[in-house]
This record gives sequence, structure tokens and C-alpha cells, in this order.
Amino acid sequence: MSALDAIAPPPSPTAEPTGEAGLGPWAAAWRRLRRNPSGIVGAVVVGLFVLVAVLAPLLAPYQPATGEWFGEVTPTAVPGPSADHVLGLDSFGSDLLTQLLYGARSSLVIGVVSTAVGLAVGAVLGILAGGLGGWVDTLVMRIVDILLSIPSLLLAVSVAAVLGRGQWSIMLAISAAQVPIFARLLRASLLAQRGQDYVVALRSLGLRQRRIVVGHMLPNSLGPVLVQATLVLATAVIEVAALSFLGLGAADPAVAEWGRMLVTAQDRLEQAPQLALYPGLAIAVTALGFTLLGEALREALDPRSDR
Repeated sequence: MSALDAIAPPPSPTAEPTGEAGLGPWAAAWRRLRRNPSGIVGAVVVGLFVLVAVLAPLLAPYQPATGEWFGEVTPTAVPGPSADHVLGLDSFGSDLLTQLLYGARSSLVIGVVSTAVGLAVGAVLGILAGGLGGWVDTLVMRIVDILLSIPSLLLAVSVAAVLGRGQWSIMLAISAAQVPIFARLLRASLLAQRGQDYVVALRSLGLRQRRIVVGHMLPNSLGPVLVQATLVLATAVIEVAALSFLGLGAADPAVAEWGRMLVTAQDRLEQAPQLALYPGLAIAVTALGFTLLGEALREALDPRSDR
């Protein structure tokens, strides 16, 4: 056996009965993912959500929050579906379909950016704790434990209240709540890799700890983190709506947000229940799509899942 064979990470086991012998771990995971019905449903929902968010200016029939038809809204009635407005108007005389489409764009941008920031900061803390160990591990994990002791939504609300209203405040607030989750998960994955044969062989060859952690242990520890990032996106969509519902969203009323739509619908529930029904369904379906896709990814990346 050559030196390269000695330091190579052990291949992930694959299930022989499913015909996955000879496939690499990522190819086998992709094959399992394609066979998962819930994963396909989740991928379709997420794909539609992304398409709607990206193509909102092309799909929306009007500009958001124009209030152009405010004169048609009365204290006792809100116009429903019509030829000009497929879903009707909202309480401020704007097209409801346009508000929903632009609300998807707002949720996607905030969810993706906040998750990316939380993943980046959490990954740094996880690498420091799991890769270096010792007093660094103890210090980082005590900070993470303090953050984990605070409910995520409460932490996000506190950060957003301190920073003030705005989309950037919501992004930082949600990412702050996600940092300890990613940090602890990556640390656990790195600790599981430290005792592997290839890591021991790398140390015996005299490689530096930094190169071992970044070049070899980290790539083999990213699977659970990527799965968690997909699941966290579902939580991020809900938290974006929650913070907007609490009045911590964008200060500009022209920015469409699903949470704000729920707030403005409270006084009109008896007259026009669709004002709360449509954004509520959009939040629920989007979060469900990310959850189904994340669970399917978790099963696909687990080589022991033989179905």
C-alpha cells in the first residue's frame, strides 16, 4: 500500500442491495435522493419558490404597494378576485398577487443571506473548537452554550430591536440565532473525524494540524452541515415573517413582506379572509418544502439508509 493510500480518507460504505456498489459517496447520495418521493416534492416546492422570487418583476402584473386602487377599498369591504386582479386587492388598494410575488423575493433574499452569514460564522467557531481542541474548544463551546440557552426567536427579536428596523437588521438577527447551531454541529462532525485512520496517518507523516483540519477533515465533515443549512432555511422563512409581523421588518412600506401582510389582514379577517390565507399558505408551503428537502438530504447522505 502506497503512502497516498494510507492517508486517503476511508470511502463511505454504500448499500449493496440497492445497486450502489462502486459509486462514490456523493454519487450514491444523489442516487438515493432521486428515489425519495418527499425529497422530489420538496425540491419542486423550493424550485418554484426560487423561480417566483427571481422572476417576480416579470410575473407580477403591477408594482408592489402602489395603493393605486385604494379608492375601491371601503371600511366594510375589500374587492375580491376580478379580471384585473386575480387574487383581489389588499387593505391598502394594492394588487394582492403582486404583493405575494414580491414577498417571496424578500423572504428568499433574507433567508439565504442570513443562513449564509450564520453558516460562515458558525463554521469558523466550529473549526476552531473541533480542529484545535483544548482551551480553545472549551472557550468557544461555553460561548455557544450561552447562545443556545436563549430561544432562537427571542435572540433574533432582541438583535433586531437593538439594530432597528430594516432588512439588514433582520438578516443579522436571524444569522445570530443560527451561529451556535452550525458551530456545534461542525464541531461534532470534526471530533468524529479526529479518530479516523486517515487522520492518524496524516499526523504520522508530519502534516500540520491546520492542513489536516482544513484540507482533509473539513471536507469530510460538511455533509451534516449542508443538510442543516437546508433545514435552517425553513426556519429562516418563518422567522422573517415573524419579525415582520412584530413590526421589525423593512421601514419602507413599498417593500412587500409576507409577515406584514398578515399584520394588515388582522382587521379584515371577517370581510376578506383571503388577505391572511394567501400569505399564511405561502409561508407554510415554503417552509414545508425546505423541510422535506432537508430531511431527504439527510437520509441521502447517510450511507446506512437502505430503503
